[in-house]
Amino acid sequence: MRKVDLAIVGAGPAGLAAAIEGAKRGCSTLVLDMNPLPGGQLVKQIHKFFGSQEHRAGTRGIEIAAQLLHQAETEEVEVMLGAEVYAIHDRTLEVAWAFTGDSSASSSGGGATPPSRHLAIAARRIILATGGAENALNFPGWTLPGVMGAGAAQTMSNVWRVLPGERILMVGAGNVGLIVSYQLLQAGAEVVAVIEAAPRIGGYGVHAAKIRRAGVPILTSHTVVRAEGRTQVEKAVIARVDSSWQPVPGSERELDVDTICIAVGLRPNARLASLAGCCLHYSPRLGGWVPIHNSRMETTIPGIYVAGDLSGVEEASTALEEGRLAGICAASSLGKSNPGDDERIAAIEERLISLRSGPFCQPRQDAKQELIEIGEVQCCKE
Repeated sequence: MRKVDLAIVGAGPAGLAAAIEGAKRGCSTLVLDMNPLPGGQLVKQIHKFFGSQEHRAGTRGIEIAAQLLHQAETEEVEVMLGAEVYAIHDRTLEVAWAFTGDSSASSSGGGATPPSRHLAIAARRIILATGGAENALNFPGWTLPGVMGAGAAQTMSNVWRVLPGERILMVGAGNVGLIVSYQLLQAGAEVVAVIEAAPRIGGYGVHAAKIRRAGVPILTSHTVVRAEGRTQVEKAVIARVDSSWQPVPGSERELDVDTICIAVGLRPNARLASLAGCCLHYSPRLGGWVPIHNSRMETTIPGIYVAGDLSGVEEASTALEEGRLAGICAASSLGKSNPGDDERIAAIEERLISLRSGPFCQPRQDAKQELIEIGEVQCCKE
């Protein structure tokens, strides 16, 4: 059994930020991720970030991922890809690792599935940064090939250079729906329309303006009624909705599309946290079931911390800050700290409040504070 000070599940912005902080304080640090590339959502974000210079404004997500990975390597963090953590017990992680490049892998033959091995890793502290999962939308025909999450389409286009379709309907006008629509246009697809059930768009106006200038209609108070096709999507039927979110009779119209992308939000990917025994709390404003944690990001299971979208769906800038906080606090609990850490923690907490307290984000800050207050009580009981 391998032993490390700090094991982190998830190599996205939260996980890599946590790893960097833990390693800076002398922790032997291992990051595990089931994907073939590190960086999480950042590896498919070709757009430039907004915000402050402190949060890498003006830098593309793919560049931020490369910067974080370089920092992690500089701090001698080990990043293990193709490693799926399927259980946690007594601070031991059970891992199925698909590996390539050694003698056993080369003997499997060209084109074969890489062999895998089981690993057991005992960690003194664990940080779960498993991110979020796309919400589905159930409508007649939703299982037809061609119906997919907007994130899946973004991965196909921006990471693997495969156009998911030629004529696309985007369902959801939040930032994800708007940004992915523009990126699909850049990749050569035709976005027939973006529809949004709410009476106004949920994303930034600057993103909406880009696709409007490209001639893409944004239809608010509209939803998808059904997808039609024999073996794949051939048409989408949309309709206007009333104030009760019900389709208005007689408002249906058909769109000739081969792809329907669903961008109706994310939820915390809390399955592993639940398996580990962490208590969960349901918070609609944070995306769904969230592991209860205190202000130091520690869950109701002592020694297990959370960060990023798992602790409440937010932006990449917030994930970076929470990762830093979790990494510093986990290392501190092992007696490993740097001078000025108390001040650094206070500064991170102030930045988190600022990120959550803009004119559109106060409800999220209130929800997060409520969750932390619950966590302070529950963690003390443990």
